[in-house]
Amino acid sequence: MRSKQLIKQHHTLKSNTGVLLVNLGSPDKPRFNAVYKYLTEFLNDPRVIDLPWHLRKFLVNGIIVPFRCAASTKAYQKLWTDKGSPLIHWSRIQQQKLQYTLDDRAQVYLAMRYQNPSLTNTLEQIRKDGITHLHIIPLFPQYASATSGSVIDECMRIMRKWWVVPELHVVSDYYDHPDYIRAIVNRTSNLDLNSYDHILFSYHGLPMRQLDKVYKQGVCDDHDCTTEINETNSKCYMAQCYATSRALARELHINPSKYTVCFQSRLDKKWTEPFADKTIIRLAQQGARNILVFSPAFVADCLETTIEIGEEYLELFREHGGESLDLVPGINDEQAFIACLADLTA
Repeated sequence: MRSKQLIKQHHTLKSNTGVLLVNLGSPDKPRFNAVYKYLTEFLNDPRVIDLPWHLRKFLVNGIIVPFRCAASTKAYQKLWTDKGSPLIHWSRIQQQKLQYTLDDRAQVYLAMRYQNPSLTNTLEQIRKDGITHLHIIPLFPQYASATSGSVIDECMRIMRKWWVVPELHVVSDYYDHPDYIRAIVNRTSNLDLNSYDHILFSYHGLPMRQLDKVYKQGVCDDHDCTTEINETNSKCYMAQCYATSRALARELHINPSKYTVCFQSRLDKKWTEPFADKTIIRLAQQGARNILVFSPAFVADCLETTIEIGEEYLELFREHGGESLDLVPGINDEQAFIACLADLTA
């Protein structure tokens, strides 16, 4: 009942300020055709696979999607709930809670970069609603061209056709925002961190060439991205991931020797390292029996957290001698995260 009231409130607000939350997206259904459509749109984004057009089309449409779709469909079928896609479900809850928090100060909209709710349709609604001041918040704490960059690029592509473009405030990252950090910390309230042999902070992987493009001179490996964040590497995805991890470790009093930053979902060897799967195998082989995994790059339960970490990595850990792998619950509807989003609109 409360969710319906919040949605109704959204339609009756009079404010000319809008907040647009954008997450990655999900297939409309856990069916082969829907997953095929989603993967085709997602992987053909030139910011996701940054290769020349003809090569990207050949790889994505001729090899990657046809070969991955069946396995991805099975994974989505395992992920799906009676409320549909968890990512869409929790994103809507975040939208509703932020609307409730902001009250009549702004109208809150939700879109996905790929599939539905459509970014094109949502922006058209924003235009029709007469929004004159718009905050765009990609729901990715750490900046990457393949995520936040793609959202911002697509919003600009759509709005450049408008005769009247609203005043814009674009949030590119919030990797160290105190409320975002607090939201993750709050998710550990029922966990005894000292009971784990090791702790992982697992982030989605990216091709190293995409990180290298951040730098005017040199490449990512030439900078101290794993130990500090500064003016030079402030927009480096790896530097931001390590900065988030250091902030969480400080708040949770985790000794640096007891945690590892790693990267999951890799496609080849030239991606961000250390690789999460290899790290998990190494820990098991070294005698670790129980490990804890954080997934700070994801603000809603999704395939990469629930299935990849919660099931596939657990199975991998056990295959090599480990016993238990616990996943820190996702941020989802954590109130501190809603406070973070509200602060980003200030």
